[in-house]
Amino acid sequence: MKEVLKFMTDNPTFYIATVEGDKPRVRPFGFVMEYESKLWFCTSNQKNVYKQLQANPYFEISTTSPDGKWIRLRGKAVFNSTPAAKAKALEVMPKLKEMYSVDDDIFEVFYIEEGEATFCSMTAEPRTVKL
Repeated sequence: MKEVLKFMTDNPTFYIATVEGDKPRVRPFGFVMEYESKLWFCTSNQKNVYKQLQANPYFEISTTSPDGKWIRLRGKAVFNSTPAAKAKALEVMPKLKEMYSVDDDIFEVFYIEEGEATFCSMTAEPRTVKL
């Protein structure tokens, strides 16, 4: 998990894919943290991504490094917006405080379950790790 977290924080704009009905949807994300031995993400429950993950919790993330390596991370979103998890997210990325607070009704955090990350490059065979 540490290797996945490092790759994502070193390449902080990553793209999360969800499904809406039978159509794929992709958008940039920029927050990831480790908390309670899990990788966590956040969003607003006012956004379509939240609604899509509620309807189908499986997602995939991808990001690329400047040297041409990339990662695909897939798994199941488990929402667990406890005050402690929300507080940790705000601690890890204080800029989130401009949009959210621990006590608001829109800030949601979720972790990845059944996670699997595949590290890829043009010059090496893909390598997959389970989270």
